[in-house]
Amino acid sequence: MTATIIHLATPEDTVRLGQDLGLALRKGDLVLLSGDLGAGKSTLARGLIRTIADDRDYEVPSPTFTIVQSYPDLRLPISHVDLYRLSSADEVDELGLDEALMEGAVVVEWPERAEGALARPSLSVALVSDGEGRKALIDGETAALARLQRSLAIREFLAASGLAQAERRYLLGDASARGYETVAAGTEQPLILMNSPFNPGGPVLRDGKTYMQIAHLSQSVSAFVALDRLLSSRNYTVPKIHAGDLENGFLLLEHLGGDGVLDADGAPIIERYEETIRLLANIHQQAWPHEAEVGDGTMHHIHEFDRDAMMIEVELLSDWYVRRISGIELDGVQKAAYVAAWDAVINQLNGCETSLLLRDVHSPNILWRRNEVGIRRVGLIDFQDAMIGPSAYDVASLIFDARVTISPYLQDHLLGVYIHERNSAGSDFDEPDFRKALAIMAAQRNAKILGIFIRLDERDGKSYYLKHLPRIQTYFDRVVRHPALAPVREWCEKAGIFSPES
Repeated sequence: MTATIIHLATPEDTVRLGQDLGLALRKGDLVLLSGDLGAGKSTLARGLIRTIADDRDYEVPSPTFTIVQSYPDLRLPISHVDLYRLSSADEVDELGLDEALMEGAVVVEWPERAEGALARPSLSVALVSDGEGRKALIDGETAALARLQRSLAIREFLAASGLAQAERRYLLGDASARGYETVAAGTEQPLILMNSPFNPGGPVLRDGKTYMQIAHLSQSVSAFVALDRLLSSRNYTVPKIHAGDLENGFLLLEHLGGDGVLDADGAPIIERYEETIRLLANIHQQAWPHEAEVGDGTMHHIHEFDRDAMMIEVELLSDWYVRRISGIELDGVQKAAYVAAWDAVINQLNGCETSLLLRDVHSPNILWRRNEVGIRRVGLIDFQDAMIGPSAYDVASLIFDARVTISPYLQDHLLGVYIHERNSAGSDFDEPDFRKALAIMAAQRNAKILGIFIRLDERDGKSYYLKHLPRIQTYFDRVVRHPALAPVREWCEKAGIFSPES
């Protein structure tokens, strides 16, 4: 593969390359920096480490005399290595680099002093003279190079948006393939960069479709753009889109702030949850289209939350969670009984009220806009997977918040606020039917999440989500008691994974 060449006219360009490189790194990456004295290796390493530290003034001393300078408490632990003073290549084994790579990434200056004693690098960066400035020649393993190319493409997107020199910082990654950064744009509030490459959806599972296609999950940023435009047209608070590259999956969004619906201790702020439930009531009183304009002459189809989508999601529990809890694989008869139980439950949703459901209305995706009024104080940021389906779904998502415990008392209170709003609107709101749909949707959603969080751990190495399992198990136990869930409750009791009546 031909080496990537980056021209570096100034030291600031080298620092920005450090940002781009740092945002592409993963645990286990070994990065080699070579070049003459004064070539900019330490400048590049410093920019990389400060980006991962999310601190432009973070102290990064030279490891020339210590040889290894470790930063174990960063988001991605980094070991910064300078081999200039290495007496012998044999000393490399004493530096503990293999252990460091198991925990984070390693950046090595003067790698040639190791005389081949280092492991195969993920990326190699050679800084060489280039007339008035320098250039970086970058080579490496295919996967690492692909990550770096993606990061460099973001820099090109920012340049095309007038932000070539903007500082980039990691914000978060979520349970999907999407990633987010903050971009300093010279304004009081930075912008948000959404990095969402087209997702082909994985292997075909049934009927020629992947899981994402069956569950109607968005595969490109076009869905976000269309739903953002639709919600904004109805005067809901969603991020303004400042720039977009739909083909490559980049969006530059308004930053709605960091004020959410939880207090400093991570507990629900009741007023903010109340306003969010009122927002849902308002959404559910409106008629919604099945098509939304993307803005480039195309339309985004808003799918129905149909039986196939519901079933593929609840099967995550039988396919992943049950095995983790019981240690055994379900046989064909047991799996068929599970599917039949859910089929009987989902039948009861026929004729229930439907509306736009945003899919993940819970604490990580709700921002509080104190300078707004009424329901506009509730900012929404995650709605690209929106569908048309039972209105009760998003209410279940909120009051059975997967990331924070909502007590039964608060659940009942919020549900009361919602029902009051719906009844006050003067529409034909069927409360008993809604409560039944709420129980079914809460059970369906929590069954899905139990399976997803196990899958994230076992398949994707994302163990962070396991800490939420006890809460979600409790939610599922609670809602499966509803008479409408009897077939699923009986299956779970027979399988020995829940005892809801105890």
